[in-house]
Amino acid sequence: MPIELHAFDTPNNRKISVALEEMELPYVVRIVDIDKGQQHAPEFLDISPNAKTPAIVDPDGPGGKRVSVFESGAILIYLGEKTGKFWPRDLAARIPVLEWLMFQHGGFGPIPGQVHHFLAVPDERDRRYGLERYSKETRRLYGVMDRRLATREYFADELSIADFAILGWAWRHPRHKVDLADYPNVARWYAAMMARPGVQRGFAAKLS
Repeated sequence: MPIELHAFDTPNNRKISVALEEMELPYVVRIVDIDKGQQHAPEFLDISPNAKTPAIVDPDGPGGKRVSVFESGAILIYLGEKTGKFWPRDLAARIPVLEWLMFQHGGFGPIPGQVHHFLAVPDERDRRYGLERYSKETRRLYGVMDRRLATREYFADELSIADFAILGWAWRHPRHKVDLADYPNVARWYAAMMARPGVQRGFAAKLS
């Protein structure tokens, strides 16, 4: 039976649609319209108690039992464990995957998300400080990524769930007001990732 992806069209959700496509896992989308408050519905809170998308339900979880998983990082690790794809078995090889996955969850997601927020604030006096602060930090994070990619093709030694996590937010670079030409190594990585058929299918999936 296919995995249920409970999602909406946001960066954190695109990480999962991309991963499911790249891992060649059958799935069906259950749209959770956050603009209409559907994330607060009791049936969704049963699988995502923080009222955030994405969440998945796997009818064929460990031991053949139904399992639900919320939080995009946890979902990516679960899918990596389930399939053995894009998630190294060797602990030493797994370290950079975890490092860059946590980099995305702790910084390259929350910070550009604040840029999105302050861009929409109508009052210039309220907008200016927050936008300057979070735009500066967003550009710093792009610089960290650019330096990392100066010597390697992917964020870890091989293509991994960390790349899918970061890609979900790099996809929104125009909304971050970031020109990838200023970060040539990120631009090269981004173009290569977006050229992958699995990634293209993941971004084409209807999530809203």
